[in-house]
Amino acid sequence: MSRVEISADEPFEKALRRFKKKIERDGVIKILKARKHYEKPSERRRRKIREARTRKR
Repeated sequence: MSRVEISADEPFEKALRRFKKKIERDGVIKILKARKHYEKPSERRRRKIREARTRKR
């Protein structure tokens, strides 16, 4: 669970921006998008290989 501490004088929009950034760094959004639709095992393998190639470059 991601948490962001808000100080008394901090605007809500700024805290929300920090929260969104933290969730994105944690990979929560990527997991949610992946679980939104079923992915066949063969597609998952191809995607992982493709991601590994881009990381290797």
